[in-house]
Amino acid sequence: MMRASVVAILLLTAMLGAAGAMRHASAPEENAQPEMIGEGVISTAKDEFGGSISPDGKEIYFDVTVAPHYLYTMCVSHLVNGTWQKPEVLPFSGQYRDSDPVLSPDGKTLLFASDRPLAGAKGKSFYIWAAEKTANGWSEPKALEGSVNAEGSQVFASVASNGNLYFTSDRKGEFDIFRSRLVNGKYGEAEDLGPKINAPTISSLEALVAPDESYLLIGSFGRQPGYGNSDLFISYNENGSWSTPKNLGPAINTVAREYSPRLTADGKWLIFTSERGMTSEKREKAFSYQEFTEKSRGIFNGLGNIYRIRMDYVLKSTRP
Repeated sequence: MMRASVVAILLLTAMLGAAGAMRHASAPEENAQPEMIGEGVISTAKDEFGGSISPDGKEIYFDVTVAPHYLYTMCVSHLVNGTWQKPEVLPFSGQYRDSDPVLSPDGKTLLFASDRPLAGAKGKSFYIWAAEKTANGWSEPKALEGSVNAEGSQVFASVASNGNLYFTSDRKGEFDIFRSRLVNGKYGEAEDLGPKINAPTISSLEALVAPDESYLLIGSFGRQPGYGNSDLFISYNENGSWSTPKNLGPAINTVAREYSPRLTADGKWLIFTSERGMTSEKREKAFSYQEFTEKSRGIFNGLGNIYRIRMDYVLKSTRP
């Protein structure tokens, strides 16, 4: 009888373990919690998102928006003696909705989405633009040519070291993820990444490719399993095919919105945006008016802030 009881306990333990494994992800490890970037300077009571850091680690490019998204302004902050300095608006931003700045792996090109006027465009849509870094600063942005801006709105773009471009577009209805290969200096046909990545019930607004195209970081609404709003996922390149995206887990994703992934040039840090705060924290009692007012004026008021977490933790917890 005792042996049977032990076997039953072992079976129950295995079943519970399997059930836990089928949930979103394993519990966060110690020291695997996100760190806010530039608290009070970059991450403030305003709504910030993005966070593309230059290869030397001395510049960060991000967005500040007027809620609810009437104007996106791209900014840069410089790291001096270990402290992020007061942000400045980029010289070509501040007038239109300029969103999602993403640096190329070498830091010489800044990709972003914008609804600024584009000659020959039909209607008012978001298109992908690029500015080049020169000895005198950033060049005037130019819209990418070819299939990238051919149809619909494009709201996020990232580039691999070989020049292949990954971007999100609503050209088929929902926002899906596409790839355009760089061939002889020109972007080729937009390729749908397929049903494991794109589906009618899923809207993916961000797709950040690793420099070597080994994985793809995705910000999606409607992808399961999820934690309640936009979550961050990862898909691995398996011999040229993209794996089913896996949720990055509770150390990163909450019931609030998590989105806008980036990588540092050395691949050691995942940069992302989270709206965690007063809208996601668990409370035993309702806010008083004074508490609500004070909280809404603070950094954790439910608007976007920029965080980082070790990428080795992400890979360890999600790699097949």
